[in-house]
Formats: sequence, C-alpha cells, structure tokens
Amino acid sequence: MSKASERGAVAVEFAIVAPLLVMLVLGIMEFGRAYNAQVTLSSAAREGVRVMAIGNNATAARTAVKNAATGLQPALADGNITITPTSCTSGVQTTVKITYTLTTMTGIAGPFPMEGKGVMLCGG
Repeated sequence: MSKASERGAVAVEFAIVAPLLVMLVLGIMEFGRAYNAQVTLSSAAREGVRVMAIGNNATAARTAVKNAATGLQPALADGNITITPTSCTSGVQTTVKITYTLTTMTGIAGPFPMEGKGVMLCGG
C-alpha cells in the first residue's frame, strides 16, 4: 500500500473516536457534579440536624441547612427541607431530610432526584 491510498485514514479514525471521547468527558463531568451535590446535601442535613438537636429551633436548623448548601444551584427552598419532629425533647431522635432535583449540565439525561438525611438524638 502506498501513502496515497492511506491518505485521510487518520481523519476517519478521529471522526469515529471523537464522539466517544467527548461523551466520556461529559459523563465524567456530570458524575462529578452529581457526587458533589450528594456530598453537599448530606453535609447540609447533618449540620441542620445538629442545630436542631442542640438548639431545638426549627427555623435556625433550616437556616443552617441553607447556609451549608450554598453551592447548590438552584438554591434550596423551605419546601425542600423536612424536620421531624418539629420540637425536640431530650432522648428522642430528630431527623432532617432534604430533597433536591439535580439538573444536568448537558441535558442528555436527568433531572435526577436526590436526598440528604441527618439523624441525631435531641439534647446533644
């Protein structure tokens, strides 16, 4: 085979492989973003339940959740945060549950429902 007959082979190979590489890179980005959102939700729920267990103040707990989840876009609303029970008595478990819908950057898949949950005994 001569060089003239192999001309353009690299361009064809690149055209075949490039979409796969782009999809792989976009998938890695989406997974990293979803993982970051899940860690943020878990940390925010843990912070909110800590405030609720120690201070017995649902409003302060919601504020703590929102402050801990500042990296999420769109931001959390009060409707995303559930605190049970609403009043903490010593020795009873309190739970903070956050629901969130993650939209994807590429729009290829999703949106994905996510949840963060924190549980702690009231009274520290």
